[in-house]
Amino acid sequence: MKNLDTSLYFITDSTGYEEPEFLRRVECALQGGVTLLQLREKNKGTRELIDLAGKVHALTEKYHVPLIIDDRVDVVLAVGAEGVHLGAEDMTVAMARRILGKDKIIGATAKTVPWAMDVAAQGADYLGVGAIYPTTTKVKTVLTSVETLRDICKAVPIPVNAIGGLNKDNIDVLSGVPVSGVCAVSAIMKADDPRAAAAGLKARAKELKLI
Repeated sequence: MKNLDTSLYFITDSTGYEEPEFLRRVECALQGGVTLLQLREKNKGTRELIDLAGKVHALTEKYHVPLIIDDRVDVVLAVGAEGVHLGAEDMTVAMARRILGKDKIIGATAKTVPWAMDVAAQGADYLGVGAIYPTTTKVKTVLTSVETLRDICKAVPIPVNAIGGLNKDNIDVLSGVPVSGVCAVSAIMKADDPRAAAAGLKARAKELKLI
């Protein structure tokens, strides 16, 4: 297993931000203690996405944080990002592993124990499980119970992160669940101070012994 720190996994959403402000917020989040960053841009064309990914990668490299690209194995290869995150409708984990090789990070979304076990067996390095709460992002979400999250954590030998509407004021719902970390989108991206929001979420997760 790779030496992978998923304790504070930040997933971007550029909706409503011009590029300079988006990049400023990304850097603030990195300064706040993000340990893994996913560039998730569902509506950008390939050329535009590659351009933005290159700029984000320059920031993540500055802070020694791996950059994960949502869905797009081609963009990972184009910009030299550290990995890809795959959903149920994307390329299979096994196929992505054949293309990217053993050293790249491959994450996968899982909502059931059988699916989690399958993608782990295919070579996924970590799982994102949720949504724990309803989200305000434009991504299609299906709620996942904390009990299912707990069962998935126990069923696979790789890190499992909770995702979906989580912030420092509601992550206590995860108390006692053996997650490896928490994922956040809006709680950091839309915060008045993304750096403070990231630091506060990480501190609260540590208080609850989630990380």
